[in-house]
Amino acid sequence: MLAGLAAGLIYAVFAFVFGEPQVDSAIAFEDQVAAAAGETPGEELVSRGVQGTIGLTVAAVVYGVAIGGLFALVFAVAQGRLGRLRPRATAAVLALLGFLAVYAVPFLKYPANPPASSLDDTIGLRTGLYVVMIVLSVVLGVGAVVLRERLLARLGGWNATLVAAAAYAVLVGIAMAVLPVIAETPADFPATVLYEFRLASFGGQLVLWAALGLIFGALVERNGQYAAAATAGRPAAARLPGP
Repeated sequence: MLAGLAAGLIYAVFAFVFGEPQVDSAIAFEDQVAAAAGETPGEELVSRGVQGTIGLTVAAVVYGVAIGGLFALVFAVAQGRLGRLRPRATAAVLALLGFLAVYAVPFLKYPANPPASSLDDTIGLRTGLYVVMIVLSVVLGVGAVVLRERLLARLGGWNATLVAAAAYAVLVGIAMAVLPVIAETPADFPATVLYEFRLASFGGQLVLWAALGLIFGALVERNGQYAAAATAGRPAAARLPGP
């Protein structure tokens, strides 16, 4: 979870620098639309200053710690099952796979949207569909890993990986085609704001997962080296079980 905490803080800094300006631009557009319609903007329960600093940091840290805890569990299961990869390399591979399955693939179907670019009444539907896409992507990703393991002896590592990846891509494509499309962005919404917000969202998740994999791998490998050094320094009688 320590790696998740650090990754969450890094993500918070990235989101503050690259994401918050786009949120402010989207809110400004929303206020302009409301003013043109003769509506008065509602009173903020929490100021934008607090939302974009303390609120953003707390949310990013909680998210990072949660992802870090799940990542540690997956690492414990995967360690030693991905060939002869060292712990640091295993963590890097798992971070890449996690980023693709948990965020990048669902993002292709349901990309992130800034405020005022979608309808408030459909937030429940949009959230539900996004969660369904994540679950499908993760389940199919796990299935692809299992398929690769079963094909290793017959096809070899490279071919088994290609077949498993192709199966994942085909099934994910079918899922994307079946799930409904959400297209609610107003025609006059600034295209630059939408593009840069989505780019910042994608980049933030990439930074989060990269930091998690690199930091977690470094910590695990360092702890492993310390444990090996401590064991090597013990007397032989202390290290061997039995009389």
